[in-house]
Amino acid sequence: MKTYFRLLSFAKPIEKFAIPYIICTIIYVLFSTFTLTLLAPLLQTLFSKDNAPVVELGVKPSALDFMATFEYYVNYMLINYGKFGTLKVVCGVIVVSALFSNLFRYLSQRTMENLRVHTLLNIRRTVFNNVMNLHLGYFNNERKGDIISKIASDVQVVQFSVTGTLQVIFKEPLTLIAYVISLFAISVNLTLVSLLVIPVAGFVIARIVKRLKAQATAIHETFGNMISYLDESLSGIKIIKAFNATGYIKDKFDRENRIYSGIAKSMARRQQLASPVSEFFGIAMIAGIVLYGGSLIFDNDKDALTPAQFITYIGLFSQVMRPVKAISDSFSNIHSGIAAGERVLALIDEKPLIQDLPDAVALNSFNEGIHFKDVHFAYGERVVLAGLNLTIPKGKTVALVGPSGGGKSTMMDLIPRFMDPQSGQIAIDNHDIKHVTADSLRSLMGIVNQESILFNDTIYNNIAFGKPDATPDEVQAAARIANAHNFIEETEDGYNTNIGDRGTKLSGGQRQRICIARAVLSNPPIMLLDEATSALDTESEKLVQDALNNLMQNRTSLVIAHRLSTIQNADVIVVLEAGKIVEQGKHLELLNNNGLYRKLIDMQAFSE
Repeated sequence: MKTYFRLLSFAKPIEKFAIPYIICTIIYVLFSTFTLTLLAPLLQTLFSKDNAPVVELGVKPSALDFMATFEYYVNYMLINYGKFGTLKVVCGVIVVSALFSNLFRYLSQRTMENLRVHTLLNIRRTVFNNVMNLHLGYFNNERKGDIISKIASDVQVVQFSVTGTLQVIFKEPLTLIAYVISLFAISVNLTLVSLLVIPVAGFVIARIVKRLKAQATAIHETFGNMISYLDESLSGIKIIKAFNATGYIKDKFDRENRIYSGIAKSMARRQQLASPVSEFFGIAMIAGIVLYGGSLIFDNDKDALTPAQFITYIGLFSQVMRPVKAISDSFSNIHSGIAAGERVLALIDEKPLIQDLPDAVALNSFNEGIHFKDVHFAYGERVVLAGLNLTIPKGKTVALVGPSGGGKSTMMDLIPRFMDPQSGQIAIDNHDIKHVTADSLRSLMGIVNQESILFNDTIYNNIAFGKPDATPDEVQAAARIANAHNFIEETEDGYNTNIGDRGTKLSGGQRQRICIARAVLSNPPIMLLDEATSALDTESEKLVQDALNNLMQNRTSLVIAHRLSTIQNADVIVVLEAGKIVEQGKHLELLNNNGLYRKLIDMQAFSE
């Protein structure tokens, strides 16, 4: 129940939907029941004999005894207006009653649909917003496809759980109660006998749907795995084909698909069995009613049923199983919705490790430098940075070099607070970045990664990604600094050209220059460049390096690079090994030291 009430909280303000829904449903149920109970006076009018003696009206019955009240007015009309006149009035009342019944049924369903869409909107917004706030480490440990499945598929299932429950606890029970009251009004004895079988039907149906929640949990997890395989396969399609691994990938996906299909079939069998079982019990009950009711008709007792009342009774009772079946179907959907809801809520409950402190201040300027003070960082038990101390002065270019795994990328990721160190302090000027708002901190920085991360959009929108209010002149100026303007003008639609998924319509060098233009546009005082030219050919590297040189002018830059062309002009070169600074200085100084830096440069020269 705790899970359900948390899901229901996403329907707030629920009274905006619940009150109109309750009112419309009550009116619908009243008119729906009224329409069926009018069968008795209709049949009484049709089959009354022309030469039948006039029946005295007698005392007008209580309004609460609606069956007797109907009969009273039908007799009144038969006496005063004749059979055909009475028939016209009864048919007119039936049509009006049916009109109001279906009108308010439509309004209640429309209100419920509005509630469903409103709930879906709130849940999906909350889930996506929380995912966007999570720290980068979370995405390294989770399958991307499973996250997509929760946001896209599981949320879709949850919405029906919320609306289905309202129907289970209000609409269907109210309909059932209205029908049962009408049945008791026609014949108490017949109704008591007939309703004995409903608890039996309920018990059998409950046994059928008992395992649905466990199966629903399994099917959502399996679907998430399939989406993960699909995402990985599409992302790595070139490698899959290059290594002739299409058969392996097909088999891997097919295994999960078979598991999903097996669970889906098992769930469908249980869900589909509930309806035939309830229908069987309904038919069995009607057969019993015909048998027992027939004996009451043949009985000459003054309380015996009339044929018109009996037919009306059968018509009403045939509708009793409809809400019972709806309740059993709703329980199936609720089990699936609760299972999906638990997965969605688990994602919502995931808290980001990097959060602004209550006393965090906005950092609006950069005046002195970036300071690493005794910084320690480890992934689990693997130490990456061990007591690192470094100052990056304002306006200087600092290059980080060293063997793989030395801590270069980790050091760079700590500056914009993608991660926090286990101990030590990182400060910009005199401000500990833990006491600064993340948005203001990152607004001071432009980042260019080794992988050119672009979006399936136009060139213009990719450059203006971090500054959507930029003018076309500003976007074009940023592209010129990044040596990108000329090739952009040569594309089909210029700046309005769509670059495809992850920029696949552009070359590697072109993609990287778009990324540089994006970093230039916000004009940040600090630049973080992580292997920005390592994946490029010589010609592209020259163009990108020129763009980077333009980018780094009058800015504080931290550069990770292996290529000599990128680092030899740096103001300071920092050599990292095993999380510690082993050398520091200018290019020629470090070469003359004959240390690790000289070794790395010689290895590069040999490989080239």
